[in-house]
Amino acid sequence: MDETATLTAGARLHVDDLHRSVSSRQVAAMTFLNEIVAEFPAAISFAPGAPYEPFFADVEVGPLLDTFVAARRAAGLSAEAVRRQLFQYGPSQGIINDLVAAALRADEALDVQPESIVMTVGCQEALFLTLLALHPPGSVLAVPDPSYVGVTAAAEALAIPIHPVPDDGAGPDLAALRVAAARERAAGRRLRALYVSPDFANPSGSRLTLAARHRLLETAADLDLIVVEDNAYAFTAAADDRLPSLKSLDREGRVVHTGTFSKVAVPGARVGYVVADQWVESRLGPPVRLATMIAAGKNAVTLNTSPLAQAVIGGLLIEHGGSLAALGRRKAEQLRSNRAVLLERLVHHFGKPDRPDARVRWQAPEGGYFVQMELPVEADDALLRYSAETFGVLWTPMRGFYLGAGGERRIRLSCSALEHTEIVDGVARLAGFVGALPGNRR
Repeated sequence: MDETATLTAGARLHVDDLHRSVSSRQVAAMTFLNEIVAEFPAAISFAPGAPYEPFFADVEVGPLLDTFVAARRAAGLSAEAVRRQLFQYGPSQGIINDLVAAALRADEALDVQPESIVMTVGCQEALFLTLLALHPPGSVLAVPDPSYVGVTAAAEALAIPIHPVPDDGAGPDLAALRVAAARERAAGRRLRALYVSPDFANPSGSRLTLAARHRLLETAADLDLIVVEDNAYAFTAAADDRLPSLKSLDREGRVVHTGTFSKVAVPGARVGYVVADQWVESRLGPPVRLATMIAAGKNAVTLNTSPLAQAVIGGLLIEHGGSLAALGRRKAEQLRSNRAVLLERLVHHFGKPDRPDARVRWQAPEGGYFVQMELPVEADDALLRYSAETFGVLWTPMRGFYLGAGGERRIRLSCSALEHTEIVDGVARLAGFVGALPGNRR
């Protein structure tokens, strides 16, 4: 049967009858990007922020499960109890909370108890559930602009109003955040939380200085905000260049901390976590941790995070001495090496990023996955297709990360999944593409 013929039979749907979150500008941009990556498999792709795949060869699921089971047996669990823990639905809060709490204590100086942690289906669910718990009707979420599309898509799906706060590469503008809080208050709404990724944010590459972290926490206290911290890229900093997380600096219980094993371990496990140790009072009983309420919300979404996937991650943690930093060290070293090659090739082809006569501008981040470049023309979907078809190189248009106007000429480059030779070839192709643009012809 012709697919179009089905339009005349049965239920007829129109996109306007569906929830707006499934067709937002941000989601549409990411959908197009995924489609064009699949359409041009031979192109060198600076588009996805994916981990370096050769590291997956070291991950053997069977031995990791054996490591986890042996540790649980050594802790006093019977063989039957371990089987039940692995193969039953399991608790909503998770089964490796103790291992994650110990790793955060060792690596982040976060002294949190296992019951203050919820294991989630990747960091995306951690953000979704945190926003769900924190935002009753009438409350608003502030996000940097540009911002990670996952958090804006989650807020839209939950019908949470979003207030963008400009980010010029140094983090959210705190003066603008104060103005946003006043405007929302005047409109009869409450600015409830601020989402921020303090270390090498996606897509801006912003990194908050230590002083900026303290100022952000002071502003959050003044405005009575909860700070939702996304810690996905902090591991990419060198050991002697790490800055304390917002959560470790927090003295007022302002910060809910989220993280993921997708970058430091394997994304296929889909394991993330949220640290929410704030107390929640109730007329119905004694106070409980915010993590308990987030886990309650999880029952309406995924019930629990796969125990088998958690056990694989648990085995990896055990094999690396219970340290997130140790687990991610080789990945971080590879990424820093890739970024150095990318930045050197960009200088080779385009000159230094701060040249006053530069035809294209780009920034050199201190860490993370992403480099921004500004073109002399609008970087839309048609230009991306031209780049793929004619020059065999892919990148990510930045406009999809902005909530309003902005980013029209900016692109995002990621080198996390590439070999050095691919980066060298890819930047040469990118230079050919940029050289052919109208604003760059001599």
